[in-house]
Amino acid sequence: MPNKAYKFRLYPTKEQEQLLAKTFGCVRFVYNKMLEDRLRIYEKFKDDKEALKKHKFPTPAKYKKDFPWLKEVDSLALANAQLNLQKAFTNFFSGRAGFPKFKSRKAKQSYTTNVVNGNIKLADGYIKLPKLKWVKFKQHREIPADHTIKSCTITKTKTGKYFISILTEYKHQPVPKDVKNVVGLDFSMNTLYVDSEGKRANYPRFYRQALEKLARAQRVLSRRRKGSNRWHKQRLKVAKLHEKIANQRKDFLHKASRRLANRYDAVVIEDLNMKGMSQALHFGKSVHDNGWGMFTTFLQYKLEEQGKKLIKIDKWFPSSKTCSCCGQVKVSLSLSERLFRCECGFVADRDINAAINIHKEGLKQLGIA
Repeated sequence: MPNKAYKFRLYPTKEQEQLLAKTFGCVRFVYNKMLEDRLRIYEKFKDDKEALKKHKFPTPAKYKKDFPWLKEVDSLALANAQLNLQKAFTNFFSGRAGFPKFKSRKAKQSYTTNVVNGNIKLADGYIKLPKLKWVKFKQHREIPADHTIKSCTITKTKTGKYFISILTEYKHQPVPKDVKNVVGLDFSMNTLYVDSEGKRANYPRFYRQALEKLARAQRVLSRRRKGSNRWHKQRLKVAKLHEKIANQRKDFLHKASRRLANRYDAVVIEDLNMKGMSQALHFGKSVHDNGWGMFTTFLQYKLEEQGKKLIKIDKWFPSSKTCSCCGQVKVSLSLSERLFRCECGFVADRDINAAINIHKEGLKQLGIA
């Protein structure tokens, strides 16, 4: 059964804030303690794989004997810290991620708790959570009655705001749509994307717009004595600027992906390595400002829930160098050439030409003539 998450703003009391801070700290402590013990065990049995397989790794329950203050927080949150560590090691051994790292106080503060015997409930603008009891929250939209709550993740932002993400499970089998309307998207550094119909996303580049204000605020922060009251006030100003940029970007990407998902039956994109592109071509700020990876994630789940498709073509496909009119491939094409000119006489905008080629390649993969 598919899952869907609903995110809301939390408004805890002072006492609840203290318990949340304690829970964040305990979850981080347990994660780091288990990682430390695992590293010690791996070092001890690294030459004896059979003994390593038989060895039982410590659980959060074992730490409660030595650290009784762990009993004050939600035990499910500590259990999820163990699952997160196990997942981190699984991803490492499968080659999907690097070696697990110790969590820092400066890292994202969050924890996850699960539904057990009706311990999580919603009622009149309040949500009941383990240990915290009833917490006020802003429910700006209803969770459908046929959705079953599975878990909740509580997060604290750098600006001191609290959010809760409620993960639900529901019965829904999307009916595959007949593919009729297909569009190709070519990644564009300035406008996010250009489609095969010649339309541009016109992404406002929120980070670039706020760059001067952000630099000024960070300059002031660098002159403050770290840890002082003035330093904390200025740090909050910088954090609010970053949060605003992130919210603007996410809002734009959600709306752009929703328009495409509602209009087309299939969307074709290139399977790009954005991290490699930002490092190799020195386009770090522009690539991260666009949020192409986030955009494709949004687009994929919005299409799939309607029974539609997101087609990814090979990143080495020469979409920019191929003439969309005659199919001839150019030997070289520099980034400074914004117009594509072919020997057959075809002249077009470089990005539009690439989007048309991506569209044609997508139709081939779909088996549409």
